[in-house]
Amino acid sequence: MSDPIVIEDYDPHWPEQFEVLRARIAPVLGPLAAAIEHVGSTAVPGLAAKPIVDIDVLMRSADDLPAAITRLATLGYQHRGDLGVPGRDAFRSPANDVAHHLYVCVPECLEYARHITLRNHLRMYPEDARAYERLKRAWAVEFRNDREAYNQAKTEFVAAVLGRAATMEHSAPARRTIP
Repeated sequence: MSDPIVIEDYDPHWPEQFEVLRARIAPVLGPLAAAIEHVGSTAVPGLAAKPIVDIDVLMRSADDLPAAITRLATLGYQHRGDLGVPGRDAFRSPANDVAHHLYVCVPECLEYARHITLRNHLRMYPEDARAYERLKRAWAVEFRNDREAYNQAKTEFVAAVLGRAATMEHSAPARRTIP
């Protein structure tokens, strides 16, 4: 049986943990990485979450993925493949490290764009973050020992938020530049 799903109150150390991990990863990847982003619920201030920091690395070029795999291996990361998500490769973190998930994404990766959009929306709309938190806590009880079911339960809510975010983005007034 896998570890039970546990949702913890927001921990203000999660952003610090991300920064420590980023500081380790960034110099190794160097110019291969266009961005290294803290995503997922631990990246939303005040939001309860599973205590696992999610990191997305956006590559400058898909051609650099083999080099990124080799470089990350020097830090102890084990390449796990795309795990069924095209354009996003997963890595097992080094033993005895801060609990985190590391994903390396090619420039056209839709999952990367979804992660950034969801994170930014939840940061901007606390009412949606609170609703998500209530649902995640309920699902963690209902699906305590079934991560797949827990992840599936989140799908509908996340899709609705991403739909609203896309609508808001397209309906936002154009910014005017002052001459």
